[in-house]
Amino acid sequence: MRTGGRAGTVSSQVFDILRAAIISLELAPGRALSENELATRYGVSRTPIRSALIRLADEGLVEIVPQLGTFVARIDVREVREAQFVREALERASLRHAVRRATEADHLGLQRLLAEQREAAAVGDLRRWFRLDEDLHRTLLEVAGHPRTWAVVQSVKVHMDRVRMLSLPEPAVLDDLLSQHVAIVDAVVRGRPAEADTVMAKHLRRVLDHLDGFAVRFPDYFAEEDDSPIRRHRASRRVSG
Repeated sequence: MRTGGRAGTVSSQVFDILRAAIISLELAPGRALSENELATRYGVSRTPIRSALIRLADEGLVEIVPQLGTFVARIDVREVREAQFVREALERASLRHAVRRATEADHLGLQRLLAEQREAAAVGDLRRWFRLDEDLHRTLLEVAGHPRTWAVVQSVKVHMDRVRMLSLPEPAVLDDLLSQHVAIVDAVVRGRPAEADTVMAKHLRRVLDHLDGFAVRFPDYFAEEDDSPIRRHRASRRVSG
């Protein structure tokens, strides 16, 4: 990593890299994180690493436990369900505006994103697929005239994103998601808000289809619902603050 420029810039770069590694499951839930090892890996000092880890803890992706260590937070099932609720409410409410406001240039941009998604799916590039999935949903909000809503969606869905990443290698998932994307874009292009809304609702609920099964298949990745480490950590921060 290049370390030129201000320390804050380096810290932001480290934050982005670590966040992406956690969401992609490259850094698995429950994994211990060493500031020294991360500093060596990314060629920076411990200061930007520490700053990035604090930001990640505030996002709920890292758990800092005094006298024990720093760990990638396990996935909180209740937070996944709440994030899905928030995301569906916001994106469905916005979608009808996208149908009404979309221009020919917007239609072409959405079609280009679909073409890139097909390319990523064809070669099994799951991380690129995930980024393009994000791009499509962000673009729909922008077309609707609600560009800042994406930041709200992103702020609540970090646990849900890891379940999404777990689901991508599952049989037929990419095909199903792409088909839904195609149907949503087609409805936007044809000016059919009710049709777009129906498909979007099904699309955004897809993550819930996998949730309970993954919690059983990957128990080390998930927090116990009755005793979430993330919830305990946040409670201790509020008390100490």
